[in-house]
Amino acid sequence: MNLQTKPTKSRHALRFRFRGREVALERFSPRRTVLDWLREDERATGTKEGCAEGDCGACTVVLARLRRGKLTYEAFNACILLLGQLDGAELITVEDLAHGQTLHPVQQAMVDHHASQCGFCTPGIVMSLFAAYHSGAPATAASLCDQLAGNLCRCTGYRPILVAGLATCDGAPTDRFAATAAERAQALAALADDAELFVGDESQFFAAPASLDSLAAVYQRFPDATLVAGATDVGLWVTKLLRDLKRVIWLGRVDGLDAIAEIADGELSLGAGVTLAEAAPLVGTIHPDLSELMRRFGSIQVRVSGTVGGNIANGSPIGDLAPAFIALGGTVVLRKGAAIRRLPLEDFFIAYGKQDRTPGEFVLAIESPRLAAGQHYRAFKVSKRFDEDISAVMMAIRLDLDGRRIAGARIAFGGMAATPKRAANAEKALAGVSLDQPASWRAARAALSSDFAPLTDQRASAGYRMAVAANLVEKALIEISGASAPTRIGALHAAE
Repeated sequence: MNLQTKPTKSRHALRFRFRGREVALERFSPRRTVLDWLREDERATGTKEGCAEGDCGACTVVLARLRRGKLTYEAFNACILLLGQLDGAELITVEDLAHGQTLHPVQQAMVDHHASQCGFCTPGIVMSLFAAYHSGAPATAASLCDQLAGNLCRCTGYRPILVAGLATCDGAPTDRFAATAAERAQALAALADDAELFVGDESQFFAAPASLDSLAAVYQRFPDATLVAGATDVGLWVTKLLRDLKRVIWLGRVDGLDAIAEIADGELSLGAGVTLAEAAPLVGTIHPDLSELMRRFGSIQVRVSGTVGGNIANGSPIGDLAPAFIALGGTVVLRKGAAIRRLPLEDFFIAYGKQDRTPGEFVLAIESPRLAAGQHYRAFKVSKRFDEDISAVMMAIRLDLDGRRIAGARIAFGGMAATPKRAANAEKALAGVSLDQPASWRAARAALSSDFAPLTDQRASAGYRMAVAANLVEKALIEISGASAPTRIGALHAAE
């Protein structure tokens, strides 16, 4: 079927590369994952299932894609990646790395440096290092720690794994994948098209529109369909909640949904399809705290898959981007059919699991102003684990200063209510307060109890959340006031 009313190119088979051949699938379940296809259909059991939620990394595979004429290699969690998301890519698993009896350099280094013990996590670790091996940049201990943050190892410890990565990931790949890059790029280029992908029928389908108009048309026609961007959340609906998704619309092929632009007065506009990895350096230009927030946003596997729009549109009360942008005064841009509307981001979240989005309407972009003269910003994430963990409390604050007096404040929290929410009473308590009188800040701390009534759950108790929230407000005020009291671990102090 056509996704638009006007004639357009379409195809009805998912196409990707796997082990030197093109795979074309005309029938598959919209909810089928890459991991299930590998293990059950291809008997490629080197890719393991551990947590089934994209946390442990045992299922890590690499997708090679042609981006702006260059082959890129990115690590993904196969357990929560939908099979249809392979369209136009080359799928590489741990079994594909060795050449005959000769191990890949990364594999050999893991052996030489005794970096494997029980071996269950090793395939995923090898694939993450393989992506780093082909990144084009020499690895450092810090970059490898980021690369491996999504790969958990309970028995070996990370020191020999890092040594293996440092010994091989030098930015100059010499494996057979590098040697065949030109022909593989040509094969991927042959898969690229602007056709509308639709596999299935109206009762059950996997659709991948190629344009914004096509997306708007198919979503209006099937407003009950599940929109999937990176599947870092929807994938858990399948693996943990066991939802039988009948109609899936994947956003990864929509031309224009990944647009990035600077609009009025340098305001940053991020298309809903921009991945977290792509957004990180841009968001970081607004303030250094946002660079660190994005670095701690899940793992590499999550950041190359998850999107800005997905993190906003799922309406999670513990999503980090919403409070970060709400404090800045961000806007969400929505589209339904040909109609586009904008609203303040804080107004998008109505109640738990409910957003101001009508049937057939989707998030088109997020717009955020930059900081103006006299505006100061901080963003803090508190979680049980420092890396790859969901926030117990996340706070972002923007203070508008008139000299040393606070002329206005925007304070947004995640994890403190059923939605991302501003601390309206605390904001009022800070209006007119002097940065040189810390005693006057106490009213804002106290006002938080009238702004929020947090829950106790597995991440934190209500009392802990309230205490942390008050401390974060004071921490931001201490930093912005210029006090010399240490507030950060190591060299993480944010520059203005």
